[in-house]
Amino acid sequence: MSKFELKLPQMGESVAEATLTTWLKEVGDTIEMDEAVFEIATDKVDSEVPSEVEGVLVEKLFNIDDIISVGQTVAIIEIQDGSSDTVAVEDSKPVAAAAIEQEIESVKDVVSAPVTDYSGTDRFYSPLVKNIAKEEGVSVAELDQIAGTGKEGRVTKNDILEYVENGKSGKQVASAQEASPVTPNVASSAPVRNEVVASEVASNAKMANGDEVIPMSRMGKLIAQYMRDSISTSAHVQSFIEVDVTNVVNWRNKNKISFEKREGEKLTFTPIFMEAVAFALKKYPMMNISLDGDTVVKKKNINIGMAAALPDGNLIVPVIKNADQLNLVGMAKAVNDLATRSRNNKLKPDEIKEGTYTVTNVGTFGSVFGTPIINQPQVGILALGAIRKVPSVIETPEGDFIGIRSKMFLSHSYDHRVVNGALGGMFVKAVADFLEAWDVNREI
Repeated sequence: MSKFELKLPQMGESVAEATLTTWLKEVGDTIEMDEAVFEIATDKVDSEVPSEVEGVLVEKLFNIDDIISVGQTVAIIEIQDGSSDTVAVEDSKPVAAAAIEQEIESVKDVVSAPVTDYSGTDRFYSPLVKNIAKEEGVSVAELDQIAGTGKEGRVTKNDILEYVENGKSGKQVASAQEASPVTPNVASSAPVRNEVVASEVASNAKMANGDEVIPMSRMGKLIAQYMRDSISTSAHVQSFIEVDVTNVVNWRNKNKISFEKREGEKLTFTPIFMEAVAFALKKYPMMNISLDGDTVVKKKNINIGMAAALPDGNLIVPVIKNADQLNLVGMAKAVNDLATRSRNNKLKPDEIKEGTYTVTNVGTFGSVFGTPIINQPQVGILALGAIRKVPSVIETPEGDFIGIRSKMFLSHSYDHRVVNGALGGMFVKAVADFLEAWDVNREI
């Protein structure tokens, strides 16, 4: 018998650690190759981690809710001696090597940072925690006051993010002030006082008898932070346009049954809208960009994010890669597959990254239009309103008359730092023109 170390694999370029959420196997259980052993959650996606070998689980090295770094050994699996032993161990080496290289790079980033030196403390802080502290302007003294929830009282990523999210105020700041006999100078006391007051206002919400306190989920907190950061980062501007989608509605009604029989897939409106957006992004490539400091990055690939609601009320954005290269059948299959696996929590980490533009369907819930928040570091997001039958003026060579048409609103939010009103308006107009010119005789 020999033992195999099951390590936390690389979950994506920007993911350095994950939270262990569920053990799917117990000590003594037999494990098949590629069978899921445990579940983890990152700030990007939840995922199962499968075994690379067949064997018996003999040891679990982490508990639920523990933070695990990429490349760390999570479980020990006992396997039969044979060639598969060597292959499995060797296969795991690149993962560990990549994790070590990533850790080295993280340490280099921290060491090279000229702003704050975190070496003047006896307390251990991971490179990730130091990077977050550096980016958020958290001093060594503040770090030392944070009560860590990790092993041996270490400060975890969640601890530092919660500290930052609370405005560096609350109990931790209060306890630091009580412990220090030094009176702060006037210049530094003003912002601290404002933060404490803001925190007190937020925490003094009156509660009546019968009110229920519901803690936010981990994903809910992350989404809230991302939304707030996006509003703070981008200068949001909106353009709205009404679109006559009567031809699209009639065409879909005519083809949806035969399409489902032939392809085994439902034909919804979403792939049609995605095709229209891909067309507009190709026509106006300066909407397919991101802003990196003072540099605009023009994306080669058109990767459209598709906001999907989860059963718990949260939101996730799987990405359709190279959407402009898909025909309508391929787009429908991609949309249905990503939507189904989003709801079932089966997305892979690579499927929610590298998006260059996002579409959200607010019409699913009956909304006519909305003002969506940009998915950073993108510069635009399109909200699809509900399709409604409305009376409309129809122009003909014989004169104008009133008829019933199927119409919807497109709501385009874009970053006014790099996208002016003309480009933002022309882009959403291109989407509308594509839909209004839909060929009712199109073959699929």
